[in-house]
Amino acid sequence: MLRGVVFDMDGVIIDSHPAHRAAWKSFLEGVGRTTSDVELDFILDGRKREEILEYFLGKLDSEQIAEYGHHKDELLRNHGTRLEPMTGVVEFLDHLLNSGVRMALATSAGRHRAYGTLEELGLAHYFETIVTGDDVTAGKPDPAIYRLVATRMQEVPDHLLAVEDAVSGVKAARLAGMRCLGVAHNGRADLLRSAGANPIIEDFRSLSFAQLEACFR
Repeated sequence: MLRGVVFDMDGVIIDSHPAHRAAWKSFLEGVGRTTSDVELDFILDGRKREEILEYFLGKLDSEQIAEYGHHKDELLRNHGTRLEPMTGVVEFLDHLLNSGVRMALATSAGRHRAYGTLEELGLAHYFETIVTGDDVTAGKPDPAIYRLVATRMQEVPDHLLAVEDAVSGVKAARLAGMRCLGVAHNGRADLLRSAGANPIIEDFRSLSFAQLEACFR
């Protein structure tokens, strides 16, 4: 039985990947680290900020991580492109809300950016539970963030459906015992399917609660 839907944020709720890629590229160039487009794909795979920084810059202390993270978020805010919800997602969230479906968010983003973005776009009210990268020590694909969401919702993971666009996120949800819907707007349908996502959609247009319930039959 489907009792709740747990969404990732970046690339699922918010169309933020292009702006994030540009902000990280600018930040890394500013600290003397040149990157290729292939390397930058790492930042779109649901990783925590600490993991991204250490992937590109090596081991850092907590003060460096906080300073660099703040700088990167400043670049994102000053990117000049207003972040927008993903195509069809607001209508879909309204549909779930009107259907009485419980909704939660599980994002690798830090608490400040996650809440700030959701409030700015008027989306925070949809989610009864929000878990961020600051709430867990290990990022996706570790299942900790999805296990914590289930605990806070007081639901069995097997009754929850995760919605993810990243391979690491799909793996995290599946390891936590959840089914996972893959959002393949990025052309990565085969990779998401191999990681355990089923079904796969391109966007939220025409998606219904009844279709989600079918995942549990």
